[in-house]
Amino acid sequence: MFEKFCNRLHSDQPFITVEITPPHGASIDGVIETIERLKLDEKVTGFSVTDNPLAKLKMSGILSAIKVQQRFEKPVIATMSMRDTNKLSLQSTLLGANDFNLRTILALTGDPAKLSDQPEVKGVLERDSTLLLSIIYHLNKGVDYSNKELNPKPRPIYPFAVSNAYAKDMRHIKKKMLKKLNYGARGIITQPVYDLENAKELIAIFEECKAESIRETAKEAELILGQFPVVRAKTANFISDKVPGITVPKDIIDEMNLASMDGEEREQEVGFALSKNVFDQIMQIHSKVHLMTHNRFDLCSQLIGENY
Repeated sequence: MFEKFCNRLHSDQPFITVEITPPHGASIDGVIETIERLKLDEKVTGFSVTDNPLAKLKMSGILSAIKVQQRFEKPVIATMSMRDTNKLSLQSTLLGANDFNLRTILALTGDPAKLSDQPEVKGVLERDSTLLLSIIYHLNKGVDYSNKELNPKPRPIYPFAVSNAYAKDMRHIKKKMLKKLNYGARGIITQPVYDLENAKELIAIFEECKAESIRETAKEAELILGQFPVVRAKTANFISDKVPGITVPKDIIDEMNLASMDGEEREQEVGFALSKNVFDQIMQIHSKVHLMTHNRFDLCSQLIGENY
């Protein structure tokens, strides 16, 4: 399953993953049922599952990922945030997940604990996401982080990392991408991209990083461009003004603002058309995309359509 997943990632065929956010509750069955009803699992290469995004309480990302993977028999990229666990817990979780055949992991530093909706939460941040990438590197060698041999050894783990999509000085993005490739990342998923030129620049930077990386695994690493369809002017403006690492072109902002003046239905119609246009353009130049929609799986299904 994972070899097929990686082969698809490295091929010229479309590679589309969809992000799932577990519920603020004790079962992910409702999410799974929605995906089944839309037959979204038939349109995508795999899924990813988040880990308490914005430090807000959700059902366990690892356990949710196991359940989703077992149901759809497609690889699930399980997010692991550095915010909530130390290196002992990280290793323990990875070994346990490995026994359930959950072996694609997205290493994330995580949003700060101060954003949490839980009282007096304290972060457990030993280091940034490169620590988790380093731990995975050790486990793939058959040893723990202290170089003690593991018995039995885990099956291969495939690490992924993240990147901003935009910076005033794009050299900062290159520096971080290169660092993560040097720590063994097999794929890097970007923040949402809304501009074709931005996408082309990220692709070029990633190729430079692959050429400069000291790690052999970097030769097979791939860039996956994030997509977050925007169907509300308020959301587009918020992303543009408040979310670092993303840029939304002024013409999209203007069109969304104008559409919102004609009512919510027109606003959503224009927003989806703009999002679909960006999605199709990016798929034409780089058919490796990660969809983030806050569990709006209907939007995912409509964006993908029947063409991919």
